[in-house]
Amino acid sequence: MYKFYGIALFVILLDQWSKWLIVKNMEIGERIMIWDPYFAILSHRNRGAAWGMLEGKMMFFTIVTIIVIAAVIYFFHKEAKGKFPLQIGLMLLLGGAIGNFIDRLFRGEVVDFVSVLIPGINYYFPIFNIADAALTFAVIILIIGMWIDERKQKKQVKS
Repeated sequence: MYKFYGIALFVILLDQWSKWLIVKNMEIGERIMIWDPYFAILSHRNRGAAWGMLEGKMMFFTIVTIIVIAAVIYFFHKEAKGKFPLQIGLMLLLGGAIGNFIDRLFRGEVVDFVSVLIPGINYYFPIFNIADAALTFAVIILIIGMWIDERKQKKQVKS
């Protein structure tokens, strides 16, 4: 079970390393085009949650993040044993939560840098980072895992 914590650690290290590179090498607002116009590295800071919501509510984020971290660890040890998608999803969630929490604690803001233009609808997706991506993948994996688990339980009841 504990080997799965390596996933969370990998997310945290990759997230913090990438943010360190951005802070050290780019000015806020500076953009490096990777695939013009669809993908760029854009140095940005966020003092809120996803998409800048609840900006400046640092105490709220601190309390919520501590609760989320504790709940993920508790749920991981109580419910995830033998459930691979749940184990992966929870560790991605843990790594993403801690990655952004470190930014809030030590920088007072979250470093975001991935800028994506969605073709066809000409929409710039809100700028994000590795921790945010891990959180998004975690939610997707958890939803799929719960759906699979629910289907298994229904099959067992029918048998």
